[in-house]
Amino acid sequence: MTHVVAILAFDGVQLLDVAGPAEVFTTANAFGAAYDVRTFSAGGTDVTTSSGVRLGAGPVPDQPRRLGTLVVPGRQDWRNAVRDDATMTAVTGLAPRARRIASVCAGAFLLAEVGLLDDRRATTHWQLAGELARAYPAVKVDSDPIFARDGRVFTSAGVTAGIDLALALVEADHGPAVAREVARQLVVFMARPAGQSQFSARLSVRESDHPVLRAAMDAVTGDPGADHATDRLAARAGVSARHLTRLFRTHTGMSPGRYVETVRVEEAQARLEGGAESVEAIAASAGFGSSETMRRVFHQHLGVSPTTYRARFRSTTAG
Repeated sequence: MTHVVAILAFDGVQLLDVAGPAEVFTTANAFGAAYDVRTFSAGGTDVTTSSGVRLGAGPVPDQPRRLGTLVVPGRQDWRNAVRDDATMTAVTGLAPRARRIASVCAGAFLLAEVGLLDDRRATTHWQLAGELARAYPAVKVDSDPIFARDGRVFTSAGVTAGIDLALALVEADHGPAVAREVARQLVVFMARPAGQSQFSARLSVRESDHPVLRAAMDAVTGDPGADHATDRLAARAGVSARHLTRLFRTHTGMSPGRYVETVRVEEAQARLEGGAESVEAIAASAGFGSSETMRRVFHQHLGVSPTTYRARFRSTTAG
């Protein structure tokens, strides 16, 4: 059956927020999907994107009565977007008709404005997460993942994360084989899982100007497989475990243990992507101790197992 994907457009919208998901869904049609992708605006007229590119858009779809997916993109000055009564009316009218709703980047603000994110976990671009939390306190904002799901509502981070989310929706509809083919066709290096972080823990060390914290972070990133228990890290830094924990939480938003775990996940990801080592060997060298522990941590952070992560990367880059 045809699955209608309705993508909202409005003046100032980020072009890739619209074009990225549209390309994913239309490309999937070459591999057996049946997506009817429709780009529309509240006034039924063309819009000018944030990059100055003029984008063709039709009227708000009135048929079919039930939509498959409603995609709501964003614009950096989100306040102007939520003040556009016609656009917000379109969101309000179409949301109940959609089987699922997905936002890209600052599109989360439009969903929050009409109450669709109340008491739901949601994400957006990391630079906007604080604004989303302050403007809409009923939303459970999580600034870390590239996309998040809560019920029938999906939200995604920065512009390219809309491609990752669309690939995940294609996978949900038609299975991983079709999603992999779409990713390969679009030369997307990897269909990143939902739990993939917007941030690199290894890079965050460069942003810290606190000498004690930076020394501790350098020790972890320099040798992820070493013993980095909080008390040992603190002793090497010459501070108490309590003080080190306070520094980590203040400057990174996570505990020392969580930081170590995140660095180890990134180390394992790199090894899974770039080599032929066994999962057991990678688990040992990255500091997990056992493949079972690494599998559990991968599921917590990324939502997939190490073997699935490796298979996804290889399948989308092969050929």
